[in-house]
Amino acid sequence: MSTSSRGAPAWRADPAEPLALSVETRGAGAGAPAVARTLSESTRSRRVGHPGRGNLPRLISLVVVIGIWQLLSSTGVLPPSKLVSPASIAHTAYTLIVTNSPTYGTLQGSLLVSAERWGIGFALGTVIAVLLAILTGLSRIAEVALDPVVQALRSIPLLGVLPLFIVWFGIGELPKDLVVLLAALFPMYVNTFAGIRGVDPRLGELAQVLGLSRRELITQIVLPGALPQALTGLRLGVVTSLLALVVGEQINANAGLGFMMTQAEQFLQNNIIMVALIVYAILGLTADALVRLLERRALRWRHEFVR
Repeated sequence: MSTSSRGAPAWRADPAEPLALSVETRGAGAGAPAVARTLSESTRSRRVGHPGRGNLPRLISLVVVIGIWQLLSSTGVLPPSKLVSPASIAHTAYTLIVTNSPTYGTLQGSLLVSAERWGIGFALGTVIAVLLAILTGLSRIAEVALDPVVQALRSIPLLGVLPLFIVWFGIGELPKDLVVLLAALFPMYVNTFAGIRGVDPRLGELAQVLGLSRRELITQIVLPGALPQALTGLRLGVVTSLLALVVGEQINANAGLGFMMTQAEQFLQNNIIMVALIVYAILGLTADALVRLLERRALRWRHEFVR
């Protein structure tokens, strides 16, 4: 490896500039430093970027879909008995917000109940999944003992488990929280486990050469290497746990968005059902956006090739 006049290595430790490093260490001639600086600046600009750059096109696509939907409803192509218009949905949502209905309550009250159920189940499921994945991913004995149990539970439909939970734990909050917990646990576990097992073994050899302890190997090499896969599991867990919440709240619930949908179904009020579904969608999009923000922050070192 080439060194500078002071004896320090010519490479730099910043992982954000691998292209510049390759030119500085391999390039020769008067043009190499200039090329290195150009590649370094280009890499840094791609890495930093603009956080809101991709949000505007995503919002535009939603606005276009809503506009087409409203146009089809206004022209009678979509009858209200089948699919109510966005304007009607917005009016219904406003009415549910400002009016405390004896049947449905308020929209914000139902949202808080559902968000609490989802937050508890999702948080517990994510924590348990990460602990299980670390345990089975780093130990063959734990993998043999625990992984078959997790995989067997993952194959059982959650809709079939919920009646059993009601028999065991009654009709309170616990069955609903447990269904959300399991729905968040499985994708998080599978992806985190795959991420841990997918870490390059040569990094473990490097850790031995550097004299890192077992704890340092896990915290500084294994877990950071598994982070991209774990964040993918987190995004999948957001969606699956929300789907489980919809199912759980429609069975023996007396509050929440799912309860609101069940009551509206009995009175054939499609507009209220659509309001609840859109609130579910907004809740999922918000949670997914937070995970994407966390992903951008935690994986700044990763280069993107999408333009």
